[in-house]
Amino acid sequence: MDTQSYKTVSANRATVNKQWVLIDAENEVLGRLASKAAKIIRGKNKTEFTPHVDCGDNVIVINAEKVKLTGNKMTEKEYVRHTGYPGGQRFATPKELLVRKPEAVVKMAVRGMLPKTKLGNAIAKNLFVYAGAEHPHSAQQPKEIKLNSIK
Repeated sequence: MDTQSYKTVSANRATVNKQWVLIDAENEVLGRLASKAAKIIRGKNKTEFTPHVDCGDNVIVINAEKVKLTGNKMTEKEYVRHTGYPGGQRFATPKELLVRKPEAVVKMAVRGMLPKTKLGNAIAKNLFVYAGAEHPHSAQQPKEIKLNSIK
């Protein structure tokens, strides 16, 4: 019996194989898009997933302004932020945010599905969201994937 074949492989920063992935958000439901993007960024779709290492891929999301929300979430959901001043609580609906800065809606949805730790903050930097179909990462030759192919 070969005991070498039973060793559990634990990834580290040197052995991780990071790739670039392109996701088109046009006509995609926000929550489903965010959960699948978070899974790719975290690296949970890979066989060598290690919880304490950034082993996920870099994700580029294009057409963020064309994302869909189901039900009445477009007008009834509220994003809350605070300016830092007394009485500085500000509210915004997804409809208002999609007009002002559409990237923020997708970024907040994906960020909410990542760990709230130092590693989660580092992993969140692997997400690149753009409102239109153009992106400056063509040199990395990202592989376009369909969200239906991700389990």
